[in-house]
Amino acid sequence: MKKKFLAAILTAAMVLGLTACGGSADTAASSDAAAADTTETTETAEVADTSAAGELIKVGIINNDPNESGYRTANDKDMKNMFTEANGYEASFAYSLKNDEQITAAQKFIQDGVDYLLLSAADTAGWDSVLKDAQDAGIRVILFDRTIDADESLYEASIVSDMAKEGSSNLILMGIEPTYPSEKYGYIIPGDKEEVSPVVAFKEKPDLQKAKEYLSQGALWNGGVFAYRLSYVLKKTEELIGFSDYQKLFDGYKDLNKISFDYAVVEKEPDIQVLRFGGQWKDMGTWNTLTEAMEEPSIGEVMLNESCENVHVVNELDVPVLCMGLKNMVVSASAEGILVSDKEQSSYIKPFVDKISQQIMFAEKSWGSFRVLDVEEESMTIKVILNPGHKMNYHSHEHRNEIWNVIAGNGKAILDGREQTVKPGDVLYMPAGCRHTIIADTELKVIESQLGRDITVQDKIKYPMP
Repeated sequence: MKKKFLAAILTAAMVLGLTACGGSADTAASSDAAAADTTETTETAEVADTSAAGELIKVGIINNDPNESGYRTANDKDMKNMFTEANGYEASFAYSLKNDEQITAAQKFIQDGVDYLLLSAADTAGWDSVLKDAQDAGIRVILFDRTIDADESLYEASIVSDMAKEGSSNLILMGIEPTYPSEKYGYIIPGDKEEVSPVVAFKEKPDLQKAKEYLSQGALWNGGVFAYRLSYVLKKTEELIGFSDYQKLFDGYKDLNKISFDYAVVEKEPDIQVLRFGGQWKDMGTWNTLTEAMEEPSIGEVMLNESCENVHVVNELDVPVLCMGLKNMVVSASAEGILVSDKEQSSYIKPFVDKISQQIMFAEKSWGSFRVLDVEEESMTIKVILNPGHKMNYHSHEHRNEIWNVIAGNGKAILDGREQTVKPGDVLYMPAGCRHTIIADTELKVIESQLGRDITVQDKIKYPMP
């Protein structure tokens, strides 16, 4: 049963997981034994090797949240397709991105008497005790997708990427096979044509002539995906910005030089490897490439007359945008500003935008959104929308007063520890120093007026919820 079960888990994990992660299976047994196990995959996928009594094999599977990524969703789907009663398994699933919750789930599976425990750990530490309990109970443990810091004798097999073992460099980049010379992307020049190659040079966004020269040298586009050991990036952080602890970084964050990881680290790192990627890839970092992915030529309230050609418009304002006779243009209108640009020229927007310094006028958050309606010397008016079940932090301000005018929805507010329900038409006043929060039962819309001579995002003191 053990041999065929390993084949089953290899089917579920290798087909998707190892293809996606670019690695191979690394089991506690020898590589020859693992290869022998995989030869029985087809047979196992059809009929599982159950016990002589015909009982189902009980499997407890602990995975990360399937909504974490498209890969994780597909990984979970493959597991469920493999470990079915038709294939001879009784499978139970537990999902969490928190290590303590995963450990609790593992303890429950052990108490339930599973035959196998499959684990994709959220964190590498803290697993020794629960794995020892599984071993004492005769439960075989198989790791998939992620390794853990535990003695190898505590688990049966580890089906993970071997890239960490193969990659000896400080950085590993994902290189995209280019289709044309472009000034939009960084370029990686590999030392050979192997799937994983040493990097001779890394160049950020060259001019067109240089881009052609790099392609003649077999260069790859930089996919913007970096793999590195945590110790490396911590060392670089301390070296480049003097980071030694979180508080020091937090206190000095506003004074840090604004520079990308590519320029600050990658261009200067001599020890880099690149992993080639030949699949579908598109960089959405410019307006031109964004418009190529748009299914319709416009978003929002937009009118284009018949003489417009290859024009795309994104309008986030509550007023109409009319375009006439434009060709190869992109137009973007939002509370932050208005862009009107030739599509090719839109790639060179950054140095101009860097010169603009203004109040953030609109933002979407997990809890809802806010839009700045008006800014005066000693006041600011904001429309806040809270999603159902969400709330503001319990906080106060030292240098400003605030007024909330509820215009839609229902919820409750807490002012200096006193709770009250709120509904459309309610007005709440919070003088400086007043601790306050508002909680949405339904979608809640509030007009917030901030009054004071020093209105800044730094003027906010957070407290635990009462």
